[in-house]
Amino acid sequence: MPVSGCPSGGARSETNEMKFKQHVPVQVSESFWLCALLTMTGGFLDVYTYVTRGQVFANAQTGNIVLLGLNIAEGHIRESLYYLLPIAAFALGILFVEWIRARFREYSQLHWRQIVVFLEALLLLLPAFMVSGAWDTQVNILISFVCAVQVESFRKVRGQNIATTMCTGNLRTATEQIFYYLHSHDAETGRRILGYYEMVLFFILGAAAGAVLTAQFAEKSILFCSAMLGVAFFSMFMKEV
Repeated sequence: MPVSGCPSGGARSETNEMKFKQHVPVQVSESFWLCALLTMTGGFLDVYTYVTRGQVFANAQTGNIVLLGLNIAEGHIRESLYYLLPIAAFALGILFVEWIRARFREYSQLHWRQIVVFLEALLLLLPAFMVSGAWDTQVNILISFVCAVQVESFRKVRGQNIATTMCTGNLRTATEQIFYYLHSHDAETGRRILGYYEMVLFFILGAAAGAVLTAQFAEKSILFCSAMLGVAFFSMFMKEV
């Protein structure tokens, strides 16, 4: 019999296993705070394009597709291109990421995701100097491309499949997991639910920040997004957290 007050071999093993799980290192590209920063950027960009660039969504391509269909139905063919072009740019962004991943997967100097974030930060400098109204179509194409690049590149948070640029899927999955948690009361499921809702919250915070800063700085407010991506880029020089 184990001595009173001392954990048994099974208890020690369970304790060690818990400690191991708690200290498993996570790649910086999947770390909570990096993904929270990227998610806030996503919310910010949606507000930015909607408020300053003619009510087009940067991330929510479903909304753009609906508006595309609506304009086609009403016979506004020219106006429908206003929504078709960002949709096409989003699709090109996905293809671009897959090319970057294949081309630089084995590159030792920088991780391919760092290259992606660096390009995002550079591209988002441009709209700050493109006047609202005259350049809206070009800016919407550019930002939709950037958002696609981000959503395709960062799809995990602490090993969990969570979108970092849009929140519809996160909201769906989190609510679905609540059903399973109510039946199983599994602690890991509870942590997954929390992770999804945390990213939804950060998306909302990014959108709120976008609304405030856009009202103050108009098209130049996007420089804040570029700065956040700059922080993300340099933080990724850490191997793990």
